[in-house]
Amino acid sequence: MRAAVAVAAVSLLLATPASGQAPAGTSQTYTPPRTPDGQPDLQGIWQVINTAAWDIQDHRARLGVPAGQGVVEDNEIPYQPWALAKKQANFADRQTADPEARCHMPGVPRITYMPYPFQILQFPQHVLILYEYVHVTRTIYMDGSPHPDGHIDFWMGDSRGRWDGDTLVVDLIHFNDETWFDRAGNFHSEALHVVERYTRSGPDHITYEATIEDPAVFTRPWTMSMPLYRRQEEDIQLLEYECYAYAESEAGQGR
Repeated sequence: MRAAVAVAAVSLLLATPASGQAPAGTSQTYTPPRTPDGQPDLQGIWQVINTAAWDIQDHRARLGVPAGQGVVEDNEIPYQPWALAKKQANFADRQTADPEARCHMPGVPRITYMPYPFQILQFPQHVLILYEYVHVTRTIYMDGSPHPDGHIDFWMGDSRGRWDGDTLVVDLIHFNDETWFDRAGNFHSEALHVVERYTRSGPDHITYEATIEDPAVFTRPWTMSMPLYRRQEEDIQLLEYECYAYAESEAGQGR
């Protein structure tokens, strides 16, 4: 009898869709709500729930670092040999060498998966992203204008967006080489080119992808991806994380 009950239970589990999973034969394509000008509505306060801020690849737990699964496709970052050696040196010196440890703006895509929320606001000619981390504000120009000419040194790059169906595609160039991708020392040069993709995948989820291209550091383009989660608290709002002020306060206390 116990065996029969076990078989029946297994059969029931196999026949029942997992929580959050659409039954077989139903469409899993989500139709997002629209803004007044007819574009997919990405607005809200969002946050990533993963450990990519510590390391975008698979990593074990260490003191102050939770173990985590990577967000990089196939868990492989295609460094050139010299660049892999530099990444390893960065990791060894990460406590002091990481630009984030000195309260610098973290760059894109890193600011997306840091442990702080951010807010997306949409307008006909631009998309505005407000980040809790040091009050960084980012403008994505949606008016069809090109990137400015010449060499420009931006911590957060220059963002030009367009719609590809229901996906917001953002093209970024004009970076400096002062930011990392995480606390594990993964880095880039000023030749960095990032293409982001934001796609509403449910009422409270956005699928985020970032394709990284930097021929000075990597042998080929590579991609990371992760879900963004809508913050659900009543009256949720961005608060503050004033990194410089906190660092100065700690220094003043001799800590």
